Amino acid sequence: MLAADPPPVYKVVLINDDFTPMEFVIFILQHFFHLNLDESTRIMLKIHHEGRGICGVYSKDVALTKVDQVSMAAKNAGHPLQCIMEAE
Repeated sequence: MLAADPPPVYKVVLINDDFTPMEFVIFILQHFFHLNLDESTRIMLKIHHEGRGICGVYSKDVALTKVDQVSMAAKNAGHPLQCIMEAE
């Protein structure tokens, strides 16, 4: 019997900009990534200070869905927040 390799995983990353309010980033982290307020605040500050922050690690399909959901929510709210995925 051959052992199958685990499927590849992808990081979902938010990119800092000078326009999206910190409160909106916290909302995104809580709503789409189901993080509590403390963890959302920590990641938001990392994004703010370091320019980017990892929101979670998922299978390809889930990561694509998260990127699409966040991008649509940001667009609908009128914010330029960028969400990308990167291979782990």
